[in-house]
Amino acid sequence: MIAGRAVVLLSGGLDSATAAAWAKAAGFEVAALSIDYGQRHRFELEAAGRVARALGIADHRTIAVDLRAIGGSALTDATAVPKDRVAIGADVPVTYVPARNTVFLALLTGFAEVLGATDLVIGANVQDYSGYPDCRPEFLHAFETVARLGTRAGVEGAKFTVHAPLLHLSKAGIVRFGASLNVDYAATLSCYDPPAAFVHCGRCDACRLRRAGFAEAGIPDPSRYES
Repeated sequence: MIAGRAVVLLSGGLDSATAAAWAKAAGFEVAALSIDYGQRHRFELEAAGRVARALGIADHRTIAVDLRAIGGSALTDATAVPKDRVAIGADVPVTYVPARNTVFLALLTGFAEVLGATDLVIGANVQDYSGYPDCRPEFLHAFETVARLGTRAGVEGAKFTVHAPLLHLSKAGIVRFGASLNVDYAATLSCYDPPAAFVHCGRCDACRLRRAGFAEAGIPDPSRYES
């Protein structure tokens, strides 16, 4: 039974693919939005397309918002992506993109409003919000208020809900959950500094969390790694 329409923020990574699969399994009619924001790991946009096709998401749109114009992140300027870090999540890393999820959720809300949807889905989780302030539960809850107050749909009585189904899962928990939903993780890309399409560097924070997640989950990792 269709639960209604939902819009998913689809980056092409492990987390967003799992969140999209959750929305499908929950019975939503899913549309997906990917953002080309000038990220150095633009190969993830190809991954997003593969994930959308694998999940049967017919309405998948990619829009461009060039955040390189403001910079301030290793993902959008010339700052080196950290490699082989030991204390992941202990501080806000240089891969934090200023206000990225605020911008992305605003775009997702606009997409939802056009489609008549009020359910917004994002793959934020506990290992993100330990280092990224815009992945915290408080931020996601606060954004529901922003969406209600700042849209015509909200003023007319629509209640927007931000779903973060992975919020309290570890990376291993996400991998297990996605495996139960038959997510094709070979179609995804998590790396912040990929040397080639669908090849992970193996050393950035995202790669290390991904590899550890599969190892801890006891599930074979289908990813390709340079190192």
